[in-house]
Amino acid sequence: MSTEPLELLRTVYGYDSFRGDQEAVIRHALDGGDALVLMPTGAGKSLCYQLPAMLRAGVGVVVSPLIALMHDQVGALRQLGVRAAYLNSTLQPAEAAETERQVANGQLDLLYVAPERALVPRFLDLLDRSQLALVAIDEAHCVSQWGHDFRPDYLQLAALRDRYPQVPHLALTATADVRTRGEIVERLHLRNARSFVGDFDRPNIRYTVVPKNGPRQQLLAFLQERHPDDSGIVYCLSRRNTEQVAEFLQSEGFNAAAYHAGLEADQRRATQDRFLNEEAMVVVATIAFGMGIDKPDVRFVAHLDVPKSIEAYYQETGRAGRRSARRCLDDLRAKDAMTLRQMLARSEASDEQKLIAQRKLDVLLGFCETVECRRRLMLAHLGQELAEPCGNCDTCFDEVETFDGTTAAQKALSAVARTGQRFGAGHLTDLLLGELTERMEKYGHDRLPTFGVGTELDRKQWRSVFRQLVANGLLDVDSDGYNTLQFTARSLPVLRGEQAIRLRKDPVHKKTKRKRSGERGTMTSGVANVGTFTSSSDVTLWEALRQLRTQLAQQQNVPPYVIFHDRTLHALVESRPASLDEMSQVHGIGKAKLQHYGDAVLECIRQQAQG
Repeated sequence: MSTEPLELLRTVYGYDSFRGDQEAVIRHALDGGDALVLMPTGAGKSLCYQLPAMLRAGVGVVVSPLIALMHDQVGALRQLGVRAAYLNSTLQPAEAAETERQVANGQLDLLYVAPERALVPRFLDLLDRSQLALVAIDEAHCVSQWGHDFRPDYLQLAALRDRYPQVPHLALTATADVRTRGEIVERLHLRNARSFVGDFDRPNIRYTVVPKNGPRQQLLAFLQERHPDDSGIVYCLSRRNTEQVAEFLQSEGFNAAAYHAGLEADQRRATQDRFLNEEAMVVVATIAFGMGIDKPDVRFVAHLDVPKSIEAYYQETGRAGRRSARRCLDDLRAKDAMTLRQMLARSEASDEQKLIAQRKLDVLLGFCETVECRRRLMLAHLGQELAEPCGNCDTCFDEVETFDGTTAAQKALSAVARTGQRFGAGHLTDLLLGELTERMEKYGHDRLPTFGVGTELDRKQWRSVFRQLVANGLLDVDSDGYNTLQFTARSLPVLRGEQAIRLRKDPVHKKTKRKRSGERGTMTSGVANVGTFTSSSDVTLWEALRQLRTQLAQQQNVPPYVIFHDRTLHALVESRPASLDEMSQVHGIGKAKLQHYGDAVLECIRQQAQG
């Protein structure tokens, strides 16, 4: 095998050049150095440990938190002719024993394991008897209690660094703020590690946040108008909601399924396999779905409930940004934040962890309610400065209209104060609008000076005011189960008129005419996925290559994108190679894929040329 990284990149992966810090990380690892690697989803983190593992003597051990990720990457590596395997609970004893034999005999380049298996005596004994090339800890943010996806099993992984100091150790993640990075280095004992921090900006992703106003119909309009035949992910907070939204989309003619931890393992696996293998599918899921899924044709991510943090939002939306332009639609309502606070209060996390999560939620709410460029705010939280507004988020496309909200804020805060900080936004809104409800009379609030003083705004506008006051830290939501609004240290200056405040006007959304079930638009999936072909012959060849890819994938029992990414199919349509030599120059076609699939692809191109 070649000893030159660039040559190996070309012959195995079919790529002509490295991206970003890839080559620097690879050469650093080849020299035996430890590294902390931060690269966004789709930027090629896996190459940073795969290539050194192939170039160094011994096996590269990759600690990965998800079985799906192991299966996905090992399947893709084997398609490239790389000697790769995994050890996890899906293997039969005989299969696991054969993999262990291959490791001990030096017959593997890469071995994927789960964090809980990586430290059991049997596995450590196997590594002691084997030659190690490196140790890579993927999704390394899971080690951080300050991070958004803390996993206790990761805390023990420093033992690998202590036990095998002679080999390079790499910690890799797509998401980590400055504090989390420091915690990764400390907890994994990578004190002399070099940090490689890539560009977090995902300019191909369009961020849009809208107030909830019939979220299912909003989602339906979004899919019908922009993604009628595309794959995507819809995130919800509760298991019940994932099932209800999936059933709703199915009734509207979409290929949709629910995914959450409460489903049987076989059902979850089947849904994930469908998502990986089918060209157009919508998965409605909790956050348990998506991490490590290397599906390049995810065209959108929608959140029907607010995520838990900026980091979680960034990572989840990044699953729709691996190749070409993507869109993300996100809904927000104050109730989502209250639900998250209640879930947090009921959790078994430590007080410190709860405080961390609360702060992260506050930052996210500020992101949702900002009138500035969303991308700039998000990148700033991740430690990166964006000099100019991005031009690819809703606040950049449509200038946010604001108003002097000082008087409205004072009325809202006065309502909170006069009711003893013991009621939620719904009752307070009734108070300001002068609604004589049974509850209003029960507590005598109809006799308060604030009763009916807010009729200049309607119910939706007052809901927006309360939401923004919470997001801006002027009110807090008690996690007592009743969502009562309470003062913060910032409340009094506004209430006393000592500080002015501007609030955003929520956009007015026109109702979209509901299409009948099964009416999903006329755009074909091929054109929707690529969007750049101008001739009918190009579209015809594109569809023929996609069909061939599906057939080859079914024969190999792997997802279609493992055979060829969309970008490779697009390059084949543009170049229309007439020989294996010409085809070898196409992006994403290495030696193994050329040997396995070259003749079939050339025959497909010839048939289409002949009409």
